[in-house]
Amino acid sequence: MCTAATYMTKDFYMGRNLDYEFSYGEEIVITPRGYRYSFTHDRQAQPRYAIIGMAHREGDYPLYYDAVNEKGVGMAGLNFVGNAKYTKPVRGKRNVAQYEIIPWVLSQCATLDEVQSLIADLNITDEPFSDKLPSAQLHWMIADRTGCITVEQTEDGLHIYENSAGVLTNNPGFEYQMFMLNNYMSLSPRQPENVFSDSIDLKTYSRGMGAIGLPGDLSSSSRFAKVAFTRANSVSGESEKESVSQFFHILASGEQQKGCCDVGEGKYEYTIYSSCWNSDRGIYYYKTYDRHCITAVDMNRENLSGEKIICYPMLTEEKFSIQND
Repeated sequence: MCTAATYMTKDFYMGRNLDYEFSYGEEIVITPRGYRYSFTHDRQAQPRYAIIGMAHREGDYPLYYDAVNEKGVGMAGLNFVGNAKYTKPVRGKRNVAQYEIIPWVLSQCATLDEVQSLIADLNITDEPFSDKLPSAQLHWMIADRTGCITVEQTEDGLHIYENSAGVLTNNPGFEYQMFMLNNYMSLSPRQPENVFSDSIDLKTYSRGMGAIGLPGDLSSSSRFAKVAFTRANSVSGESEKESVSQFFHILASGEQQKGCCDVGEGKYEYTIYSSCWNSDRGIYYYKTYDRHCITAVDMNRENLSGEKIICYPMLTEEKFSIQND
């Protein structure tokens, strides 16, 4: 399971928690403009833009989990198991294999408007990357500073939703998740007033009572509501440090801790990493379950006109700062 979100101060930020029971050995991967894609079906695709994001690398091919391009369009794929439905190629459609979706979109589109034009006739096909890596059942959040959409392909076809919450988790589908926010419309960061009864003298006894009823469990629908509320009411300064720090606090409201989500056979789902990218500057920040300090990779410090991918291993070892050493 996973949680993705957007955030705007002076710059535009996007990122996600990746929650799973084991790691595939993720790396921060930069795909430069000159990298030669070989998309399975869309041979007419014209990649133009460099990409940075988190990926599992198979040889020289990055299987991106989330990424942003040099123009500021970001994208994250999240588990959508049981609802995602891919097909065989369909004549008259833009057929793209599931594992190619992120680089196919981000290498070609400079704006969210361009994304929506590109994917209007999209058909996601079911070819796996390899026998050992079957197609992951996903849906996607795509955003830039002008807006945010959710893309789902289910049994009844492709759906593109405006995402005004700026949040995505997993099941159930996005429309249902948004509808369920109606249950929390009375919640507030402010202290509540007594509207229960004029004849009963009720008083607040703690701070934060305006948000009583906000779910705190680890289910997808609860994380959707919790992170949507946190994001909608989040306040920070506009500096890079304040903005990035606050974004990680937003994601922290949906974190999973080892031991709380038992998936059987002695395994537990947990937040393997959290990411945050500054879409305007092309900087990818991340921290991991065992490394709380924030690490950054700046794509603009690399040769973005090259032909070979550039990889940095994800740092996972905790570092302690001893103040009185």
